[in-house]
Amino acid sequence: MTHSTSSTADARQRRGIANAHWLWLSALVIGLDQFTKQLVVNHYGLYESTPLFAWLNLTRVHNTGAAFSMLAGATPWLFVGLSVVVTIGVMVWLRRHPYTNRLFGLCLALIAGGALGNAIDRALRGHVIDFVDFHIGAWHYPAFNVADCAIVVGAILIFVDMLFVSRRR
Repeated sequence: MTHSTSSTADARQRRGIANAHWLWLSALVIGLDQFTKQLVVNHYGLYESTPLFAWLNLTRVHNTGAAFSMLAGATPWLFVGLSVVVTIGVMVWLRRHPYTNRLFGLCLALIAGGALGNAIDRALRGHVIDFVDFHIGAWHYPAFNVADCAIVVGAILIFVDMLFVSRRR
């Protein structure tokens, strides 16, 4: 094996190992998401609510659709399939791209963890457990959960990466 072939193989191995650690973040998101959802299921009935602040309630709701209950009548398996496709895409992306862009790896891991966290709910329950209820007076933002937070934070950070970080490289 020549030096360049060896260094290429070493770089691929380092990239694979370095990118694999992002899967732990995805697993952490999934674990935290499922843990919090199970707490809500164990302690709250459907639509039962506890005010935490003047603008925030803990309220158990079931979301059978996508974001903001879009496609609420669709089969849960459509969303499970989409989540699996997104996760496979994230894993392929992490495998193929250099690990030097850590922010982007973090973003993808958050999105994959969130997508799988909600997919688990859909596969096991037929709906997603949402419980974070922000509101201003009578207006309520659609309820969400830890998985949703991970997806949104990941998407925002991708936007930040594209606008500010990637331009510097």
